[in-house]
Amino acid sequence: MELGLEKCDKVVFKRGKLVHSQNVVTDINREIQELEQGKTYKYLGTEESEGIQLQLMKERLKQEYSRRLRMILIYELKARNKITGIGALAVPVLRYSFGIINWRNEEIKRIETKTRKMLTMYKMHHPKADIDRLYVKRKGGGTGLVQIEAAYKAEIITIAEYLNTTYKEDQFVNIVKSHESTQPNMN
Repeated sequence: MELGLEKCDKVVFKRGKLVHSQNVVTDINREIQELEQGKTYKYLGTEESEGIQLQLMKERLKQEYSRRLRMILIYELKARNKITGIGALAVPVLRYSFGIINWRNEEIKRIETKTRKMLTMYKMHHPKADIDRLYVKRKGGGTGLVQIEAAYKAEIITIAEYLNTTYKEDQFVNIVKSHESTQPNMN
C-alpha cells in the first residue's frame, strides 16, 4: 500500500494554539510539509485550520444545499419523488454538519424559508397554502417534507444522548459539559 504523501500536510497545535515545527521525514525519505499560513485542511468534509472556518463552511453548505434542491426541483418528477429526493439528497448536506458546526436558529429558519420559496418558484407549493402541511407525513395528508429545524434538534439530541450514555465518566466529555454550561445560549 502506498500513501499519497505529496497531498499530505501537517499542523501542530499545543494548548489550542498553532505551533510551527520541523517537517516530518518518513522512512522512504519523503518529507511531509507544514500547512501553509492561511490554508485549510479538510477533515470529515469540514475545512479546518486553527479552528473550523464556521462562516465559510456555513456558506458552502447553504450553497450546496440550494444547488441540490434546485437540481431536484427542475427535474420532471412526481411531487412525491421530489419530496423524497429533497429528504434523501439535499437535507443530508446540512444534517451532516449539525453536530460539528454551531447553527443559529435564525440561520436554520432562513434556510427553511428559502426552501419554501424555491418550492413555490417551481410550483410545488402555493404561496397561500398552509406551511405546516408541508411537514406533515404523507399518510397524514401532508407532503412529507423534512423540516430542517426538526432535523437539527433531533440530531443534537441524539448526539447528546450518545455522549451521556457512552462517555458518562470520560474526563474530556465532562470538561466540555462544564464549559458548555457556562457559555451563553447561542440561539
